[in-house]
This record gives sequence, structure tokens and C-alpha cells, in this order.
Amino acid sequence: MKGFLEDANYSIGLLDEGATLADVIDNCIYEHTHTGKKAFYVGDLGKLVRNNIQWQNVMAPIKPFYPVKCNSTPGVLEILGTLGVGFACSSKSEMALVQDLGISPENIIYTNPCKQASQIKYAAKAGINIMTCDNDIELKKISRNHPNAKLLLHIATEDITAGEEMNMKFGTTLKNCRHLMECAKELGVQIVGVKFHVSGSSKHLQTYIDAISDARCVFDMAEEFGFKMNMLDIGGGFTGSELQLEEVNHVIRPLLDVYFPKESGVNVIAEPGCYYVSSAFTLAVNVIAKKAVEYDKLLPSGVEQTRNDDEPVFTYYINDGVYGSFASKLSEKLNTIPEVHKKYKEDEPLFASSLWGPSCDELDQIVENCLLPELSVGDWLIFDNMGSGTLGEQSTFNDYQRPLIYYMMSFSDWDEMQDAGIASDTLMKNFFFVPSCIQLSPEERFSTAA
Repeated sequence: MKGFLEDANYSIGLLDEGATLADVIDNCIYEHTHTGKKAFYVGDLGKLVRNNIQWQNVMAPIKPFYPVKCNSTPGVLEILGTLGVGFACSSKSEMALVQDLGISPENIIYTNPCKQASQIKYAAKAGINIMTCDNDIELKKISRNHPNAKLLLHIATEDITAGEEMNMKFGTTLKNCRHLMECAKELGVQIVGVKFHVSGSSKHLQTYIDAISDARCVFDMAEEFGFKMNMLDIGGGFTGSELQLEEVNHVIRPLLDVYFPKESGVNVIAEPGCYYVSSAFTLAVNVIAKKAVEYDKLLPSGVEQTRNDDEPVFTYYINDGVYGSFASKLSEKLNTIPEVHKKYKEDEPLFASSLWGPSCDELDQIVENCLLPELSVGDWLIFDNMGSGTLGEQSTFNDYQRPLIYYMMSFSDWDEMQDAGIASDTLMKNFFFVPSCIQLSPEERFSTAA
């Protein structure tokens, strides 16, 4: 089954009740073991359908606008477009991808806080008018290149979490909002709403309370300048957990009802990215090299050595790394634990291990320290929750080859789409039937539909 990232002609396997994603992974590993042992993804597109239903049940009428940079693979974008989700784009290439799906400009927002003039002009030509802004330099740039722009003022949130102090922060202060409105009036630029963003790692729901209150202040300020505000963007930060979604909704719903009631005419939107795609993709990688190392080299600084020096300690190199599917590891902690694909006994000894990418670069460390049974070159490791921040534009460092993607969906999820009347003829052409992976012969496994 074809599934290159740059290939729009992808296929989606429909699984019957006798087949599971574990079967899909087993069969893909069987094929790759005999044809080249390349890293690959299995994407459960039905997860997107289920997550969208969950969003509608918990967060409606807040409309989701999916950040394309989170995962721009064709299967994801087409399914989400079919589901009626809007798109938040940060570049010309992302806007073009979404436009190719036939998405109307009204369902696209341009969210890059630091925009290139040429890309602002592209948005203007494409009729993509809604964009974000947090300073007067951006405001002047937009006024010169997009006369019909409709701006969301991006306000900062007081959300300093341990370990995030060094992250880039965007957003303006309430005080500066007045200055930006004065500038917009002079330049003849429309301001139509407010955006804020709360990090998914934030444990303080109070941040939402403060941010919505600040947004109300900006709306009131806008009335003084004669701006007609009609949009509030509460950003991303949704982890994919139903519990977290319900907790956020429990906090924001009463405030939205008071500050932005339905009769106010304000449309509330959000930008859930990893919420949709993180748990939908599983990555399989292959061990390409192995060596024994000294134990103390694996220990984080300050950790006391407590093991027997005679026990072996292993460093494994895999065929994907931070210059590919693990790119997000350069800026944040890995939120998934490697699982060994091969079967091993419960009482089999576990050894301190580290995992590295194929580049031989000192930054290309995937897992600093974990416990694994002894692996051999050629063994496979499985990483869950790999759908977010791993499948966009990727590096070509060391001739890195992008992993294949095998898209799957269960019949029950497909039926859910049909029942909702959103299974378009265009999408239908990409599906083919997989009766049961474990019943297929090696020659038949994952053959592309004719």
C-alpha cells in the first residue's frame, strides 16, 4: 500500500472485525523484514473520527481549526476536511495544501506570528483574510500587503510552567492592545477578534479564566475604537485526553456564557492539533546497530550508580531519529515509551539501554535511559502517540528517507462517517477492503487496490 508523505494518491485499508491495528503492524513488519527494514507509520484515521465526535459532544459549539503544522499528511487533512474542521496555517505551503482540498477561505486562518510579506500577499490573493497579529511591526506589514485582512489580536497568557521558561512566547499585553488599535485605525486595518494560547503542559486551569477575562477587556476596548469584534480563538493545548477536555470545558463554559453569550454574535474557535492526531499514529523502527557501553555513561548527572558492574549495558541505534520522526525531541520530552515488538519471556532480564538515531550526531538521542530485554540488530521497536509534530516538513539530513505511512480505518468508524453523511465520493476512492490481515498471504498483504 502506497503512503509517501508527498504522495496525495494514498490508500486507506478498511479493517473488518477480525483485524486489528496490531495485525497491521505485524504484517508491515513481516513485509519490511523481507524488503529492507525501513521505518514506517501506521495511522488509524478512525481515531480522528472518534476524536471529532468527542469534541462535538464536549466542546460544541466551539469550532475546531486544526493546525496543519502538527501533521500535514494527506490522509489526515482530507479526513479532517471531510469532517468539516477548519484549518490554521502557518505558511504558504500549508495554505496551498488545504486549498487543494477545496476548503473555503473562510475556514482557513493564517496564524504565523512572524509572517513573510510574500506569504501575506499569497493569503490576500487566495482570499484568506483572517490572521493573527501581536505587534505594530506585523500590523504595518499586513496593512501594506493585505488590504482586506481581518486581524485577531494575539494576547499573552501568564502561563510560566517549570521547564518552559526558555520557550518562545508570543502575544501582546492588554496595555499594548490599545496602542495596536490606534495603529489599526490609522492604517485602516480591521480588527475582528482576539486569540490566546494555553500550553498543553500547563496544569493551571486558572490560566484559561485569566485569558478569557483579558479577552473580554480587549473586546470592550475595541468598542471604544468602533471595531466590530466577532471572533474569539482559545488556541490549542488540548492533549487528546477526554478528561483534560472535560476539565477545560468545565472551567471555560460558564465564563463564555457570561462574557461571550450566544446572542453576542461572537464565534468561539479553538486550535486542537495533537488532540486529533497524536494517538492516531504508531511508528515502527528497526535496530541497525548495537554496542555495549559503560553504565555510568548512561546515567543522568547526579544519579547514583546502584547496579552490578558485571551486568551488560547497551546502546542501540535505530533507523529514525531527531532529524526525522523524532524532531520534536529537540525541543520537548518524548511522550511515548518504546515497546519491543518481538515476544520475550516475562522473567527475561532487562538491561539499562539508550536509543539513538542513525545520524551519529550527539543531538540524535531518542531515549536517554530505559530498561529493555537484550535486542539484536534487526529487531523492531514500536512507539505509540507519534502523530503530532512528527509528520510535517522534515529534514533531509544524511539523506534521511521519510517513513512509509499505512493508513487504516475500522468498518465501524467508516460507518460512523457514512451515517453522518460526510463520506464523500472523493474520499471513497482511497479506500480498499482488508478482510483480515492474519488471513492474507505474503503476496496479498497490503497490495494497493486496483
